[in-house]
Amino acid sequence: MSIGVREILAARERIAGGVVATPVIPALGLGDRLPCATHLKLESAQRTGSFKDRGALNRLLVLTPAERGRGIVTASAGNHAQAVAYHGARLGLDVTVVMPEHTPLVKRSNTAGFGAKVRLHGATLAESIVEARRLEAAEARTFVHAYDDADVIAGQGTIGLELLEQVPDATVVLVPIGGGGLISGIATAMKERRPDIRIVGVEAAAAASARASRDAGAIVNLESVETIADGIAVKRVGDLTFPIIERYVDDIVVVDDVRIAGAVHLLLERQKLLAEGAAATVVAALLAGAVRLRPQDVVAAVISGGNIDVTLLERIIDRGLVADGRLARLSVTVKDRPGQLGRLTQLVAAEGANVVEVAHRRAFADISVRDVDIALHLETRGREHMDAVLARLRAEGYVVREEG
Repeated sequence: MSIGVREILAARERIAGGVVATPVIPALGLGDRLPCATHLKLESAQRTGSFKDRGALNRLLVLTPAERGRGIVTASAGNHAQAVAYHGARLGLDVTVVMPEHTPLVKRSNTAGFGAKVRLHGATLAESIVEARRLEAAEARTFVHAYDDADVIAGQGTIGLELLEQVPDATVVLVPIGGGGLISGIATAMKERRPDIRIVGVEAAAAASARASRDAGAIVNLESVETIADGIAVKRVGDLTFPIIERYVDDIVVVDDVRIAGAVHLLLERQKLLAEGAAATVVAALLAGAVRLRPQDVVAAVISGGNIDVTLLERIIDRGLVADGRLARLSVTVKDRPGQLGRLTQLVAAEGANVVEVAHRRAFADISVRDVDIALHLETRGREHMDAVLARLRAEGYVVREEG
């Protein structure tokens, strides 16, 4: 099946009423850190929290009665799984989903909650796909691929049609890349209508299959893909998607996990927007200056989903606060005498910092037996405030170390 605007328009009509025409908002909270006007397309507003609703529903709706009757099997790191489970349940289909063993709990729980049978298999999506293909043959089920499928790509392409209407003056569009289904659909829809628009794909540095494949001139299979952007942790770009990427995608850039985590934190705090790691890659690329832009450019960035594990989010927030100097652990050596802790905390309070946690360390600290090491977990207003606290304590004669 060929994939063009006609197929994407048909998909748009087919899935209307079953998915959300998601909003586009200006990135006002990030404006002072971005090089030009930027708009965010919020696919996190879909029922299952990601763009995957579009492609999954389009694929399920074109199945024959016989294909539906055999039951569905798919493999996914989470978002496609939830979409197939949810829309499969709405359509009365029996759905089995194979997920990698490290899939975040929120995605596993939601998939099962939507009514699918969940099987955990393999360390990577590639291994889960192998198991899903085995079930396809063993149980005569219908396999629904997460990205390397023409109907799935056409469904994702409906985002491109909406962007042409919502941001008609866009000059650059940023899209995350995993297996390539999302960017293939969007690029096809937009480039066939507006060939002048620039499409830029963004990958996690630890899972940059599309970038490696473009550089090599052929599809490259990565050995490992360990990244917090689990939604795009794919070892191999698709056979169907790669030629589309090569035809329509102008550039592919990569960002590391530190920048991705920073973008998740910044979107949450400044834009009041929850984005999973894969979705935050586009903002990370903008903040890192990885995309060539002019002041007059208008950027549309696709926030592909918001399904992030709460424990991962907590770690990202804590690290962001540490990087900003708003959260710190101090090691302070004092004489092991009554009143020393009270005096220390009074000095900290006098500087306006908040003590979150305190602990005494005697046996395991490399200090005199007459001393005690006090570990302080502090909250401050930022780096300058933290430096003021440190300066005050040192001026009072304390030996202070800031722990990483």
